[in-house]
Amino acid sequence: MKASNILTVIFLTATLFSCGSSSNDKKSDFSLQTNAPGNGISLHKDLKLSIKNPKNLQIDSVAYFINDVKISENTDLSTHKLGKQIITAKVYTNGESQTTTTPLLILNDENPKVYTYELLNTYPHDITSYTQGLEFHNNIMYESTGQYKESKLRKIDYETGEVLQNVKLADEYFGEGLTILNDKLYQLTWQKGTGFVYDVNTLEKKSSFKYNNSKEGWGICNDGKVLYKSDGTEKIWILDPETLEEKSYIQVYTNKGKIGRVNELEWIDGKIYANIYQKDGVAIINPKNGAVEGVIDFTPLKKKVTQHQGLDVLNGMAFNHTTKTLFVTGKRWDKLFEVNVKLKK
Repeated sequence: MKASNILTVIFLTATLFSCGSSSNDKKSDFSLQTNAPGNGISLHKDLKLSIKNPKNLQIDSVAYFINDVKISENTDLSTHKLGKQIITAKVYTNGESQTTTTPLLILNDENPKVYTYELLNTYPHDITSYTQGLEFHNNIMYESTGQYKESKLRKIDYETGEVLQNVKLADEYFGEGLTILNDKLYQLTWQKGTGFVYDVNTLEKKSSFKYNNSKEGWGICNDGKVLYKSDGTEKIWILDPETLEEKSYIQVYTNKGKIGRVNELEWIDGKIYANIYQKDGVAIINPKNGAVEGVIDFTPLKKKVTQHQGLDVLNGMAFNHTTKTLFVTGKRWDKLFEVNVKLKK
């Protein structure tokens, strides 16, 4: 199956901007023109900018910016982030400046590669756990579960399913993703705008933190230096590891459009693996620009678990650095699957 077809099955991608040519300042005598049809352009194309000057005023100079980054009138987009951006032109004329802007949508320049998996082992998993996040640390699996009055943080022997330690969240919190960095375990909650920090060895809660830009907490991972956090949209926020402030973000896009409902995150070999909520697929994302470079189709796994009324979607994945394999489960699934990801032939 071609990548474009499987993406239709696994993901819902948004269309290009539907807005018009410019969101210009009405007082400006100038407008900003681009070579981006429908305001969308792919990474491999050069962005060409020009100023429309209907009053034929004298222009002394023009400065162009994508967000706050200065660019030239002919710009190679390959080093820029994907997604919705704002182009600004500052036009200097007769000792004064006028500002005009226009939206721009930057897309990836190639189809995502399609991956499948080899099933290696199947292990027991608590059928009552509404799994939100998984993480391995020293060959022990940590799990965060959701639902109000049911949310937990657990330390688990993944081979037997035995719960080694259990921490119940207060009834007001709906648990979400978790990650471990420098012996600290970070756990998100959903709509309270609050995350918790624990000692990874004892699971003693040390502190809490607030989301300063995003409204919700969904998934979280780290690259050994900084934290990456999803909020249920196409955005993945980059957090300062000391202050936990959301400093910037990437937007998850293919060559067709955005991928929303980005959920559970896992950092594997320099890429972000992201479960897409209510889909049976995982996106492999370039953390530098948000490009979806691959998709993994896990559709068959749900059929291998006990079918029951409370069974829910694929969710929860963790890379075990001891075994060098990926572990996958779902909400109220009674099985945990160990797999090797491989390119689909």
